[in-house]
Parts: sequence; C-alpha cells; structure tokens
Amino acid sequence: MPIRLTGLASGMDTDAMVKELVSAYSLKKTSVEKKKTKMEWTKEAWKDMNSKVYGFYTGSLSGMRMASTFTSQRKVTVSDSSKVSVTAGSGATNGSQTIQVKSLARAAYLTGEKLGNGTTDTKYTKASKLSELGVGNAGNITVTMADGTTKTATIDGSQTMDEFCKDFSAATGLKARFDASNQRFVINAESGLENDFTISGDFLDKIGLQDEVLDNQGNHVSGAVKQAASNAKILVNGAEYESESNTFNVNGLTITASGITDKGNEITVNVASDVDGIYNKIKDFFKDYNELINQMTKSYNAESSKGYDPLTDEEKDQMSDTEVEKWEKKIKDSLFRRDQQLSSIMSVMTTAMNKGYQINGKTYHLSSFGIETMGILNSVDNEQNAYHIAGNKDDDAYANKTDKLKKMIEEDPETVQEFFKNLASDLYSTLTKKMGTSSLSSAMTIYNDKEMDNQIKNIETSIKDWEKKITTYEDKWYEKFAQMEKAMTEMNSQQTQLSSLLGMGSN
Repeated sequence: MPIRLTGLASGMDTDAMVKELVSAYSLKKTSVEKKKTKMEWTKEAWKDMNSKVYGFYTGSLSGMRMASTFTSQRKVTVSDSSKVSVTAGSGATNGSQTIQVKSLARAAYLTGEKLGNGTTDTKYTKASKLSELGVGNAGNITVTMADGTTKTATIDGSQTMDEFCKDFSAATGLKARFDASNQRFVINAESGLENDFTISGDFLDKIGLQDEVLDNQGNHVSGAVKQAASNAKILVNGAEYESESNTFNVNGLTITASGITDKGNEITVNVASDVDGIYNKIKDFFKDYNELINQMTKSYNAESSKGYDPLTDEEKDQMSDTEVEKWEKKIKDSLFRRDQQLSSIMSVMTTAMNKGYQINGKTYHLSSFGIETMGILNSVDNEQNAYHIAGNKDDDAYANKTDKLKKMIEEDPETVQEFFKNLASDLYSTLTKKMGTSSLSSAMTIYNDKEMDNQIKNIETSIKDWEKKITTYEDKWYEKFAQMEKAMTEMNSQQTQLSSLLGMGSN
C-alpha cells in the first residue's frame, strides 16, 4: 500500500474525506463479510448436528435393528457353578438343559528330576551353563507328538539354562522353562490328547529329563515325572461332546468345565430372556432418540435474532467480552430457526416412529407397549416429540403408570423383538436416504455441505470484488485530491512571487 502525504497545501484531512466518499462501498463489503461469518457459523452448526445424527444412526439405532441386540440378552442360572460356568449366545434358546462333566482336559507335563538328585548343595540359575551339569558337545533331543510327527532341538554344554529353554521351545513348539527355585526343568504342551508328546535323545539324564523309574509297587524312584494329556468330555442333554480344552460351544451355550460331576449327578442349566437387559436396551434407545429430537426441536423453534449481525472488530472494541459473547450466542442459537432442511429431517423421523407393524396378525404401535409422546400441550417446551415409557422409574411423569413394556418382554419377547427391529430398520433406511450423496451434499451428511462450500467461495469472491472496487475508487479520489493539491501549490507559489514583486516595486 503506497504511503500518501496529503493535505500539505490545502490543509484538509484528505484521508478522512476519501474514507467518507468510499464508505458506501465499505459498508457493502462489511455486509458481505458478515454474511460469510454467519454462513461459516451455520456450517459449523450443521456439522455438529450431523455428528449427533450420525452418532445415533450408527449407535443405538443401528443396534436396535439386529436380532442379536435382543437374543444376546439372556439370563443363565446353573445349579452347580463350581463344576461348570455357562454363558448364552444369540443362538441359545430359552429353556432347561442338563450337563454332566465326565473328564477335564489336561496338558501333558514333563517335570524333571531335581538337578543333582538332591545330593549336592549347588544352586543353579537361569544363567548357569549346561556344561556344569555334565552336558558335553552338541547333541539332539527329539520330541514325538501324539500323531507321530517329530521335531528336533539341539542341546550343547555352552548353552545357559535359559538359552536351552528358549531354543527348545522355538524348535519344538512346546514350552520349556527352568524352575530355579525348585531346581527342575519343566516341559508342557497345550491341553488335549492331540498335543501329548514324548522325548528322547542326548544328555537327558544330565538335565533330569530321563525316563521315570518305578519300584515294584509302582512308586517313583527317579527320573522325570510325566502327566499324561487328556481331553474333556461332557454330556449335554445326554449327548456326549469331547474337546481338547475345557470350553465347549453347544446349542448356543458356551460351557466351561471346571470340575467332574459325581456319577449319576446332573447339573441343570436354565436359560431365559433377560427382561431387564432387553428393557434397558430399549430405554437407552429412546434416551438417545429423545436427546436428538429435542435438540432439533429446540433449534427449530429458537427465538429470532432479527437485528443481530456478526460484529466487526471495530464493533467488538466498543463492547465487553461478555457482551460480545451474548451477542454472538443470540445469533448462533437462532441459526436453525424455521430451517426447512431441519424440519424435513424431523418430519421423516417422527413419521417413522409413528408407524404400525403387523406381527402374527395383530398391528402394534409404540403405544401398544406403553410408549408415547406427551404432545405439545402437556410437554415441556420443545419436548413434544420425545417419547416416554410408562412405568419408567427414571421418568417422574410416567413412573407411576403401568409398565406395559416390561410385561410384554416377560410374556412375549419375540413380539417385542420383531416390532423394534422393524421400527429401527425403517428409521435407519429413512435416515440412510436422507444422508445419501448428491450434487449438493456428501455421503452420510444430512445437510447440503457441498452447496454451502460453494456459497462461501462465492461470498469470498464477492468480498475480493468489493475490495478491488474500494481500492479503485480510493485511487480515483486520491488522484483528484492530488491534482487539487498540485493546483493549490502552484497558486500559492504564484501568490508568493506576486507578493515579492509588489514588495520590490514599493521600494
């Protein structure tokens, strides 16, 4: 921006005069800038509203469409939880079943003999060398699995106890470790008969893993002690199931065995719908829906901010921070007032919630389950579209009413499930269409974000155009004032010369 020295000859405040002369253009530019600010605020408000709608859409609304939301709400009782624990999945059916535990799954364990056979006071650590045990140059240990496959690990006196265990585990897939506190090597596999194993090879007697020796009575004399692997076996409703682990998945139930039942004894498992669980899922759905629809209704019915426009920096300087905050809040709170796009979204949501669905020849509405709105005459301001559940202890207005929803869940959970699946599916489909991509909006967006971006760009172009006009107009007036200053300077110079001549003539 050029530096101008004005008014030297005329004594006039040229800058002030030019500013006044272009003020009409400046006011138009300021008006467009305020329009841009308000548009940006509106876009941010829509982004926030869209985030809330999308959160509801992908959260509780999406979940309510799924059968698993209801079928996963099961209550399981077990007559002897010390022997089995049971959880019900979505495939489980309500009713009573029996379980017997015949055997538990065990892993094959090979517990080595105490090093030195208790005849020495030497304490070995994980860092001790195998050579200290009498292990010589490189040898091999072969592991034979239950299916006949073999794997080989090396053993060498230069290895430490810890290095040997790590190398052995990596080579065989078994788990080897040195128990320094008990001075023994221990090797184990995963549970189940298929994971049973035997070992053979070099230096086993040096590390306490040689075959066990028993006396005539079958008592342990020396060598490593082997715990054989076994599979778990259970009877469910009389049918036998076998597993390498103690966990079974049968009839939609996850059964974990932890103890063997006495011969002839059965454990009874009862599966029933979790009434409170289903009730709370529905309750949470309406809590989320109500929060969203109430926010929309409040925004749509907001007080007018007529006469309030975004403030310029100069206007803010004339106000306190609190006054500026209140001024801007007044505008932002009213951005959705009587907004047709918001009204359209509210309309499709409330329409979907009012639908009825036929189940087993009978038509059900939300009111069939004791769920209703209070209407505009009886509700709190901007909550006329919110739903209330009769008997809900957290809702003072409806807490003392008959809890039809809970009774329906207890007596006919399938109908409850089918109704809310249909209701949620329709609302989900409706919002999916509203959030579809178009030339005006992006995918998963309830407002015309593309259109707003273009509008903001057009406003920015308009601001630049006004800036050019103002600059051109200012230059025009500064040029005229410069010419005037030049003329006045020449005139003053002529007057000075004339005065000088007249002064000389009088002498």
